[in-house]
Amino acid sequence: MDEDITNQPSTFDELIGAPAEPAQSVPDAGPTPRTRLAVSALSDVGLVRTNNEDFFGYDEPLGIYVVCDGMGGMASGEVASSRAVAAVMQSYAATAASGAPVSTRLLHAINAANLDVWENGQVPENKGMGTTTVVAALDGDKLILGNVGDSRAYICQDGQCVQLTVDHSYINELIRNGTLTIENARDADLKGMESVITRAVGVAADVQPDFFSVDLKPGTSVLLATDGLTRYILQEEIATVVAASPFESACANLIDIAKQRGGQDNITCILLQALPA
Repeated sequence: MDEDITNQPSTFDELIGAPAEPAQSVPDAGPTPRTRLAVSALSDVGLVRTNNEDFFGYDEPLGIYVVCDGMGGMASGEVASSRAVAAVMQSYAATAASGAPVSTRLLHAINAANLDVWENGQVPENKGMGTTTVVAALDGDKLILGNVGDSRAYICQDGQCVQLTVDHSYINELIRNGTLTIENARDADLKGMESVITRAVGVAADVQPDFFSVDLKPGTSVLLATDGLTRYILQEEIATVVAASPFESACANLIDIAKQRGGQDNITCILLQALPA
């Protein structure tokens, strides 16, 4: 990624008038059952770059899935993305027995990644490095998603595909304020500003991820992807490819489309699919 950075209730029901009853022992129901997920992942250098600054990782037993798109001079993008993936997964694993909510653990993991990349970016050869991230964590029959930058998550079900995350980018700010539409954004002349992102992991001591939650049902697919893919393919096309492809081939088929349309950046995606109980 050759990208610039501009900056960085509870309610209770009352039971009135009921006679007192002896306390009953209630068996521990144990942890909430988790939806089973199939996973397929692939990364490609693309047609222009000589090195791959994208990085991905996942741990199926822990239910954590990460995609990062690094930026920085020379090899620093690779350093940032690989360190961020490792830090997210290590932090998330370290809190597995804590009893903390998945959302809390995910926030802690992204903060740990930010601190790691930030500290390692203080050496001269890595100065200014950073990375986007999009992370999915399984929480019972839901996925909790966190993102920083313009790597995205999509949900595909019932023949449709919808973007779940919101890009932290200059071009998305123009879309949000009505200056551009999604349809004409890809053809707009932004004089080089189209590659500017407004948040990234590791470019400052603190980071502000956004979080989203999505319910899973059998057949639901969730795609995590870098902008090397999403700049070339619309969400309705993603829906078509995911629906028409064997699960194991969907990532490769999506990447092939991006390469046919230019492939100017590294291209990475993780596809998750909820399985029947």
